[in-house]
Amino acid sequence: VQLQASGGGLVQPGGSLRLSCKASGFPLDHYTIGWFRQAPGKAREGVSCVLNTDDSTSYTDSVKGRFTISKDYALNMVYLQMNNLKPEDTAVYYCAADTIYGTYCLEPSEYDYWGQGTQVTVSS
Repeated sequence: VQLQASGGGLVQPGGSLRLSCKASGFPLDHYTIGWFRQAPGKAREGVSCVLNTDDSTSYTDSVKGRFTISKDYALNMVYLQMNNLKPEDTAVYYCAADTIYGTYCLEPSEYDYWGQGTQVTVSS
């Protein structure tokens, strides 16, 4: 199982970025995929996730209405479209995969497989 996150960068407040997570070694319908972030001095937090069972999605409250998670089965990719970015979205973003029991998939400790992070900086 390998995950490779990309797409981070520097963007002004109100701007957009699309993060990509390339999954290798497993089909996307095998594991739930989550996006997480960690800002300096803070704990890693769940941002969004998509269940492998029914493709239902979840978002942490602070990004609802601004971020969208999606999957491309043909390319085995998972995306996180981030719009109306705010300075508080600045963090290293990670994608992760694992079998999640139940419907809550935003807990980082539930995931064993992690990609490297990609830095997102929102600043003017």
